[in-house]
Amino acid sequence: MPRPPKRPTGRSPARAPGHAPKSGRAPRPDRGGEETGRIRPGAEADTPRHPRGDAPHKPSRGRPAVTATDAAPEAPRPGAGAGSGAYWIYGQHAVIAALANPLRKPRRLLTTAEAETALRERFSGPWRVTPERAERSRFGTFLPEDAVHQGIALLAEPLEPVALEDAIEASEGPVLLLDQVTDPRNVGAALRAAAAFGAAAVVLQDRHAPPETGALARAASGTLDVVPVVREVNLSRAIATLQKHNFWVLGLAGEAKRTLAEAAPRDRRVALVLGAEDSGLRRLQRETCDELVRLPMAEGVESLNVSAAAAVALYEIVRR
Repeated sequence: MPRPPKRPTGRSPARAPGHAPKSGRAPRPDRGGEETGRIRPGAEADTPRHPRGDAPHKPSRGRPAVTATDAAPEAPRPGAGAGSGAYWIYGQHAVIAALANPLRKPRRLLTTAEAETALRERFSGPWRVTPERAERSRFGTFLPEDAVHQGIALLAEPLEPVALEDAIEASEGPVLLLDQVTDPRNVGAALRAAAAFGAAAVVLQDRHAPPETGALARAASGTLDVVPVVREVNLSRAIATLQKHNFWVLGLAGEAKRTLAEAAPRDRRVALVLGAEDSGLRRLQRETCDELVRLPMAEGVESLNVSAAAAVALYEIVRR
């Protein structure tokens, strides 16, 4: 005989339609590393977080449910970003330069009330991202502890790679090559010098140079979005490419016989190759350069910081 139908138990369905599943927490940022603020691939920066974690909000009885749009926006964490390599650019100069660069892809812009006022006074648009208001204390949740952010931060994708040939065709300035300079502050300062003296590009070795991060952008003070950065696997091959385009390539070495002022030609474009302060130029780069030159310095001073040497050398080239 047929079974009688089961009586309802009164239980609610396991999950109502549209109910958001509980997501895992993003990993906590490493505040000690220069990569702090880099975005985890595949995550979504615009997804608001629940005030007590990632669980969905449960409305209390007799009160209307609070939607995500009713709550104040949360400042995103490093692990809750958008894009495969998006990172936070911070500081007024760096953010304004990134917003003004049509090749930069912005994702989110967070500002304090004061910083937004200053930004609108200095930047007239076009606005490709809408500023979001955030308390100053929020910036410490996704930026390094020592970040001088001035109340403004832009989540943006890294710039697309630039080909060396395209960079030297777009500008008539000199080219600066950095041989295994790994400190982002030195690379950023060298970019500032390159921008100041009209360099066509700064060439870095791909495997032995800092990645594009907020620390590098901050040190460059906006010039990361002004001077093309070329990354080459083989730096000596890049030197050979420049020589084929009629560049005279000079490598800076303290033991060189002639000074830069004595050796720099006046009828050809110049490329300068600088090594790290502790190790200098490597053997292959020395052999590939057209000539090794030095900067005249007082006795007792062995070398300059690489970014300071870059500024002096570029000035010597462009003042001719």
